[in-house]
Amino acid sequence: MYNKDPRTVITLDAGGTHFRFSAMRGCEAVTDTFELPTHPDDLKRLLEDLRSGFQHVIDQLSEKPVAISFAFPGPADYPNGVFPSRLTNFPCFEGGVALGAYLEAQFGLPVFINNDADLFTYGEALAGALPALNGKIREAGGVKEYRNLIGFILGTGFGIGVTSREQMYVGDNCCSEIYCSPSLWGRTLIAEEGVSLRAVLRYYREAANDARAAEYHDSYDIYRIADGELEGDTEAARHAFSRFGEAAGYAIAQAACILDGIIVLGGGVSKAAKFYMPALLREVRAEMHTLGGSALPRVPSYIYDLGNPEEFGQFVNGQTKEIEVFGTGKRVRIDTQRRLGITLSQLGTSRATAIGAYCFALHALDELRA
Repeated sequence: MYNKDPRTVITLDAGGTHFRFSAMRGCEAVTDTFELPTHPDDLKRLLEDLRSGFQHVIDQLSEKPVAISFAFPGPADYPNGVFPSRLTNFPCFEGGVALGAYLEAQFGLPVFINNDADLFTYGEALAGALPALNGKIREAGGVKEYRNLIGFILGTGFGIGVTSREQMYVGDNCCSEIYCSPSLWGRTLIAEEGVSLRAVLRYYREAANDARAAEYHDSYDIYRIADGELEGDTEAARHAFSRFGEAAGYAIAQAACILDGIIVLGGGVSKAAKFYMPALLREVRAEMHTLGGSALPRVPSYIYDLGNPEEFGQFVNGQTKEIEVFGTGKRVRIDTQRRLGITLSQLGTSRATAIGAYCFALHALDELRA
């Protein structure tokens, strides 16, 4: 949509430990990333870091940017750029911060802030997983294309975003969340306790015969143990990702029943797919039952693993047949199989989010001018 647009937008990857600033034009980065440590407990210093970081990137440009656009985790009043209460990773927002208005006053530019999972999904829908999938379907002679994408962030936390027909879904309260949905491990436990970095670490520590288990603080360490690259309890590491996959599959199945779209996974933990995907697929393909004893699929549409060549071939072909158009003698070809697919990020989580932020800003500006 905007891959050849000449306008420049300043973007930011707002992590819990670092701010990474850059600029984008035509869906491509046009400056090096400038990084500053985050000071989430000190509001004055955090605001100054944002101001100086954005200014550093602007100073590298030969033309004036048209907007600033970036993502934050968690719910907020995003259309107004206001964080009415603290975020988990930013306790200095306690009491409310009008971040968008502050930055607009500093730079004289429109400022757009959105949820990170929403922008990740938007970027993958416009320039990543969704167009790539539809291109492969056309090349393979498939008869069905997809217009809806459900994105999940599997990382420090558990987030969800939805894009439908190139429009990013934003709820009335900017609070479309999945982290607080019921967990597989108990209906009063939030899903994020089973689907997050801390969950992987907990699963490993509970099962591992490893004196160093408490020293690991990144799911990548558990991935390396599972893969045999790092000394540790390999079986416990693989068990940890299997439990993660079960919990993720349970939550993803709930969303797929309602939203009906292709599923894309991003975030740091998503890269361990070879260890969690089998359990995740078993969960989304499980059966449910009625009181009368009838069996029904957990998700009404069959979910294929699009990274598996054999399953992708089945996904493309579907189940087609011809039916007669009554009274005309003509026949039409239809596809009778309800099916969805699950895939990993095609762009990388950070780049997809930046592209989402870029495209959202330009779309909003175009709508204002229309």
